[in-house]
Amino acid sequence: MSEKHPIVTRYQGNPILTKEDVPYPVATVYNAGVVKHEGSYLMLFRSNLQNGRSIIGRADSDDGYSFQVAPKPFLTPSKNPQFAEYEEWGVEDLRICPCEGEYLLTYSAYSRHGVRIALARTKDFQEVERVALITQADMRNVVIFPQKFNGRYVRLDRPHSEISPWSTWISYSPDLVHWGDSKILIKPVHYHWDEMKVGPGPQPIKTKEGWLQIYHGVYKTMSGTVYRL
Repeated sequence: MSEKHPIVTRYQGNPILTKEDVPYPVATVYNAGVVKHEGSYLMLFRSNLQNGRSIIGRADSDDGYSFQVAPKPFLTPSKNPQFAEYEEWGVEDLRICPCEGEYLLTYSAYSRHGVRIALARTKDFQEVERVALITQADMRNVVIFPQKFNGRYVRLDRPHSEISPWSTWISYSPDLVHWGDSKILIKPVHYHWDEMKVGPGPQPIKTKEGWLQIYHGVYKTMSGTVYRL
């Protein structure tokens, strides 16, 4: 990792999207998931409304740099009784996983009962089907691998808990609804840059060397928490 050839360089044109680019009233734009769909880039981003509740917006780009926000939000809290009680305080931090000819969408559903992960699916980002709430409270940061292993779906997640503090786990499912066979993968390291929390970032990326997972770690300071990748 020499300074002459860094692994990652920041785009000089940042930010590529702000709340001023959104054609409906929002206070923030952040925590986006992005995928290449039918030759263009599609972003699903989180925004806070003026009351603090979160929704998911959509933006499209031909080059991955200049994005146009859709005139209406992509995903808002459900009115369906199966989901409404658990999404009443907002939907957040959506991840996009291309898998078997469709896109699996996992997002945080917030309510008075805590935070759970909901799963939806789409083929065209026009019609979205909510599938199930796939965790109990309190869970965050679920990402699904873009292929099955021995006939099962596989996911990474992070329980929001101090019992085994904010660690990354792996779980398996035959049908995307019922998950189990869970094992712990990564725990925070004391006196390290990720000593408070570790959690999955985007979906795992398949490379010739194996599966690459970019994760976030959190370090607590006297002036607040610092997030790094």
